[in-house]
Amino acid sequence: MDIHWFESLESTQSFLIEELKASHLQVPVCVGASSQTMGKGSRGNSWIGNQGNLFISVGIARSTLPKDLKLESSSIYLAFLMKELLASLGSNIWLKWPNDFYLGETKIGGVITNLVGENLVCGIGLNLVSAPEGFSTVDISVTPYNLTKAYSALFKNLPSWKQIFSKYRIEFEHSRVFFTHHNYEKIALKDALLLEDGSLECDGQRMYSLR
Repeated sequence: MDIHWFESLESTQSFLIEELKASHLQVPVCVGASSQTMGKGSRGNSWIGNQGNLFISVGIARSTLPKDLKLESSSIYLAFLMKELLASLGSNIWLKWPNDFYLGETKIGGVITNLVGENLVCGIGLNLVSAPEGFSTVDISVTPYNLTKAYSALFKNLPSWKQIFSKYRIEFEHSRVFFTHHNYEKIALKDALLLEDGSLECDGQRMYSLR
């Protein structure tokens, strides 16, 4: 996977999407930046970050992903790959449903995915060295570029969704003390049922990751 690194971008996600649409870049590809000024967060929020934190977006063809991975499960899948990588480096990071990175009860990053034609673009923001008020940083020392190289290398031999989900099913229990948002409503995860495709059944509603 080619890695294109920039000193600063408004958003690695927006940049990669536009470059793919214009056929200036081809998948598989990764775009990273040392700093980001107008990053995309969940539910339309911004994810603006300082130098030293992780700001990357990865573009991959859907056809190269595991055959048992459904589109609506992709955010969990791609986020859990990063979580597993960080855990292998000694971090106690965990993944809150569906795509937020946490240490204990504090958010340290997240994932957002977009479908661009037959390609998926996955943006990852992670506080490695600094965080705004109310957030925290990862508990290990790793540089953005080295982490990006290690993450990009994972796409040479991807595990199945079944393999990832078997681990995430256990980790999901940490999410039960939190809430999620669905149709602009705040919904407790305490009694949610995690289904085989990564969606949740809660209060008679079925909820998918939409970002």
